[in-house]
Amino acid sequence: MSTSAVQGWGLRPATSEDVEAMAELRAVVMRPDLERLGRYGEHRVRQRLRDSYAPEHTSVVQADGVLAGCVALRPFEDGWWLEHFYLAPELHGRGIGTAVLAGLLARTDAEGVPVRLDVLQGSAARGLYERHGFTVELEDPVDVFMVRRPGTGASVRRRWHPRGGSAGGTPGGRFRSGAQLGYPSAP
Repeated sequence: MSTSAVQGWGLRPATSEDVEAMAELRAVVMRPDLERLGRYGEHRVRQRLRDSYAPEHTSVVQADGVLAGCVALRPFEDGWWLEHFYLAPELHGRGIGTAVLAGLLARTDAEGVPVRLDVLQGSAARGLYERHGFTVELEDPVDVFMVRRPGTGASVRRRWHPRGGSAGGTPGGRFRSGAQLGYPSAP
């Protein structure tokens, strides 16, 4: 794939054969943030995707005919869990991630259900999610857990917390972990 202009991109259903390419993409995309947080491991970063890979809930982003990204949207509690959203670094900033996310959110809005995700602390991806109406539910030193209610547009900036407090913390400033509240484990 050329790093110059992308001629075309699209989504296709994932297959079991895509897992290794996705695991490698995950390692490339997440390495800077995981290293910054002191959590990078050559094997672990790839194995986490392999262990949770569900092709029936995953789409492949293709650019110029090759795998350039992926995203998974799987059932979770009262809505959907967005995960494994990776795009080749040379394609960042070209609107592809925005278009993919907007399409997924149009689908979930039509269903009238929320979407949840977690993003690493300090990740640039958080800005993309916030622009699409995601707000912080809670956070810990590594992860930021976010939710987007149906129909929430980019102009809405409400902060919501499942325990009625301020987003991200509890009285006294203590953090609850995602695991304590039933969220999937961190990358």
